[in-house]
Amino acid sequence: MARRFLKMHGLGNDFVVLDAREDRFTVTPAQARAIADRRTGVGFDQLILIEPPRNAGADAFMRILNPDGSESGACGNATRCVARLLAREAGAEAVTIETTAGLLASRENADGSVTVDMGPARLDWDRIPLAEAVDTLNVPLSAGPLHGATCVNMGNPHAVFFVPDAEAVDLAALGPGLEHHPIFPERCNIEVAQVLSPELIRMRVWERGAGITRACGTGACAVLVAAARRGLTGRKATIRLDGGDLRIEWREDGHVLMTGPVATSFTGELSDTLLAVEEVAA
Repeated sequence: MARRFLKMHGLGNDFVVLDAREDRFTVTPAQARAIADRRTGVGFDQLILIEPPRNAGADAFMRILNPDGSESGACGNATRCVARLLAREAGAEAVTIETTAGLLASRENADGSVTVDMGPARLDWDRIPLAEAVDTLNVPLSAGPLHGATCVNMGNPHAVFFVPDAEAVDLAALGPGLEHHPIFPERCNIEVAQVLSPELIRMRVWERGAGITRACGTGACAVLVAAARRGLTGRKATIRLDGGDLRIEWREDGHVLMTGPVATSFTGELSDTLLAVEEVAA
């Protein structure tokens, strides 16, 4: 049967959102890849399944699939989208979303933006995870003009490179090799960041399983944490992405708050053809 979906985005980081709470279903990696095709499918940076919560303290469980069919533990921009849907559905200001990375408390603000507590930043090498014990503040990793990554886990792994000019980095060329570098056993999201002032950072991102996207919420959180750890900023700053700005705060208790906009682009139905695809044996 055809499945209704919402096409949503946060700063151009776009999602196909499917509600699987009442009529429970799954999406296979092959189906995700077919839906992700921007010519023959719908196109997305991530596909989001809203499922019944596993935890009594949550309003729903959010499952995240990348365009290559792999699963991700966290997605900040998608969390804001789902938070708005659930909050308006319940007539509530605050909701809690469950992910494989934990419970994320969220609230819709008076200006229409959404704030999500993305949980604590994980900084130990085995929590990123890395393949060996190294100082996560300055991981000995290089590619072209990029040297010395600061690594942070925000429910998914990130490697942040601080550069003089974020626009000058050929992220399309460098991103794939860094994502799949042997030091990252679960692959990695790659950010290049340029500190414009103590309150403003320019960031571009190569997302694990998706490539270059216009915005990445967990990446923005990782960039702020990395900058604060290096003494380049305080614990609060605006992160300027290709799609716009996110406001990030790294609280003293280790939790990271992310605030930004949410938008719905359109609604539609997934065709039987897209849902009928099967995995091809290797």
